[in-house]
Order: sequence, then C-alpha cells, then structure tokens
Amino acid sequence: MLSGLLIILAPLIVGYLIPLQYAPALRLINRLLSWIVYVILFFMGISLAFLDNLASNLLAIFHYAAVTIVVILLCNIVALLWLERSLPWKNQHRQEKLPSRVAMALESLKLCGVVVLGFLLGLSGLEFLQHATEASEYTLIFLLFLIGIQLRNNGMTLKQIVLNRRGMIVAVTVLASSLLGGVINAFILDLPLKTALAMASGFGWYSLSGILLTESFGPVIGSAAFFNDLARELIAIMLIPGMVRQSRSTALGLCGATSMDFTLPVLQRSGGLEMVPAAIVHGFILSLLVPILMAFFSA
Repeated sequence: MLSGLLIILAPLIVGYLIPLQYAPALRLINRLLSWIVYVILFFMGISLAFLDNLASNLLAIFHYAAVTIVVILLCNIVALLWLERSLPWKNQHRQEKLPSRVAMALESLKLCGVVVLGFLLGLSGLEFLQHATEASEYTLIFLLFLIGIQLRNNGMTLKQIVLNRRGMIVAVTVLASSLLGGVINAFILDLPLKTALAMASGFGWYSLSGILLTESFGPVIGSAAFFNDLARELIAIMLIPGMVRQSRSTALGLCGATSMDFTLPVLQRSGGLEMVPAAIVHGFILSLLVPILMAFFSA
C-alpha cells in the first residue's frame, strides 16, 4: 500500500521542490507534457486490447463512465446552484463572441483517437506489446515529475490562492459534491468505496486520472475514469456560455481542474476578465488535489 502511494507522490514532490525560472525550459516542459500524455494513452489502448473477455469489459467501461459522469455532474450542479443562491456572484460583463466550441471539442476528442489507435495495434497480438503496462509505469513517473515542476512554477503564490475567496469556495464545493457523487456511484455500480472515490477525484483531468487509475485498478477502471473526465470537459465547453448568465459559480465549477488551462478562454469570454483569477485558483487547487486524492484512495 505504502509503495503504491510513494510511486505516485514521490516524483510529484521531487518535481515541486525544483524552482525553475528559465522560460524556455518551462515551455519545453509544457510541450513534453503534451506529448507524454499521448504516449501513455497510447499504451493504455494497447493494454485494453490484452484484456480477457474483451467485449464484456468494453461494455463495463462505458457503463461505469456513463453512470459516473451523470451522478457526479448532478451532484456538482445542485451544490453549485445552492452556492450561487447563498452567495451570489454579481457582475456587469457583456458576453464576448466565443471561439468555435465544436473545434475545441474536437481537440479533446483527439485523445480518444490515440487510445483507439493503441487498442487497434494491441489487437494484433504482437508479443512485445505485452510490455506496454511496464512502459507506461516508467513514463507515468516521468510525467508526474514534470507536473510537479509545472505546479511549482506556474506563477501562483500562496498569497494569491488564499486571497481569492470565490475560487477557493467553488473548488471546495466541487470537491465535496464530487466525493458525495463517488459514494453514490459505489452503491449504484457495486464498486468498492475507495475505487468509486478515486474515480470521482479526477475533476476533469482526464489525461492524468485515466493513467493513474489504470496503474492502480487496471485498464477497465482507468479507461472509465478517462472517458468520465473527458466527458466533463466536453460538457463544460458546451454549457459554459449559457450557464454563466444564470450561475457563474456553476459555470466555473463544471470546468473542474481544466478551469486554469483548456476551458479558461471560454470562461473569460463568457464571464469577463474578473472570472480569470477565480478560475486559475479553482483549477490550481483541484489540479493539486487530483494526484493526492487518487494516491490516497488507491493505496
């Protein structure tokens, strides 16, 4: 149990301890992270192809993913609407013209394509592909190390995080309601409680949650977590422009960990510049919690 926890947290902590101010090196790390995510998802697809009872396992993946996203998003929306009613987030922003949401959704779906490619290659049954799981473990350790460096050097100070009350409140609301959704999912899907809570702790960070849970619980749960968190991002992209007029807290909370990167431009154009600090703090807190919570529930 302890060794599994250390494999996840140790490279993350070591990376976080490295101060790095050299801008070209940070840009290189950002590019490496993008490429490594594709590599690990490719390995995940290969691992899926080597599952026993493949057809029934694929049905299980989509069943777990569909139930999980519906339950967790419903819990999030109810809690965030209550938050908006209790602590209204007033604004005078006039919504700007948005980029193509279809184009943004297609960008996310590229990751699904990488998993499918790996799966199709794995169906060939080539012997050396059976080592995909071991290869993904070593790649994952390097990925977590780079994520630690990125979190340390993203420009956010502890003072900025503590001072943005709205971002922190929304993050705590998303955290609590997501874990409640995880408890409900454990009963609906007949999963161990820790497994369901680990699946609920991705907060939309599909490129990490799928990888971590594949290592901890196998490719069925890992793939379900990946599709669950990918669906969260796609749903957020579609709902933000309309939701931000009714409940800014809900629009922000739906984004989960992606509010400080992928969905940030949509939030800014839909809700105004004043949403940006809250979105960054909200995304930073949830991004920091994803590997910690998953390591804890997977141990």
